Amino acid sequence: MTLVLEFGSAAALVQAVPRLRRAGHRPVEAYSPCAVEGLAEALGHRPAPVRPVMLLAGLAGGAVAFGMQAWSAVYDLPLDSGGRPLFSWPAFLPVTFELAVLCAAIAGFAALLTACGLPRLHHPLFDLPAMARVSADRFLLAFERHPGAAGADLQDLVRACDAVALHEVTP
Repeated sequence: MTLVLEFGSAAALVQAVPRLRRAGHRPVEAYSPCAVEGLAEALGHRPAPVRPVMLLAGLAGGAVAFGMQAWSAVYDLPLDSGGRPLFSWPAFLPVTFELAVLCAAIAGFAALLTACGLPRLHHPLFDLPAMARVSADRFLLAFERHPGAAGADLQDLVRACDAVALHEVTP
């Protein structure tokens, strides 16, 4: 079950993450109107794998382009024009570069969408009334409840974390 704590300050939000972990809950995501220093590290977020995906796609696209041109010039349709060698690799570089950049850009865009969880048009958190104030002055912390946590324990945790409110999200 996903629960959301609402805070009035960024400091309370950052301090609540270790308390939730110690209580056995798993913090999932935080929502704030501005960048909060140290929040990503506290939540344990890792960088999205966009750059390695782009590198691999660029290398693969370049290799395919170079191989396709070399195959067609040397084996498939060998034309001797002006006594030049069949495998004239400098002529293959512009197309190789362009296809490598194109493949890297497309893969980077796809990896970014995947890392952001898009295209998801609606999330149950959008139904919370507190979500409307996140862009102005509120800070939210979504977490998964520990199966053995009682209701009284959660209320004690809300008071200990200095949270304004506790919301339940129904999927």
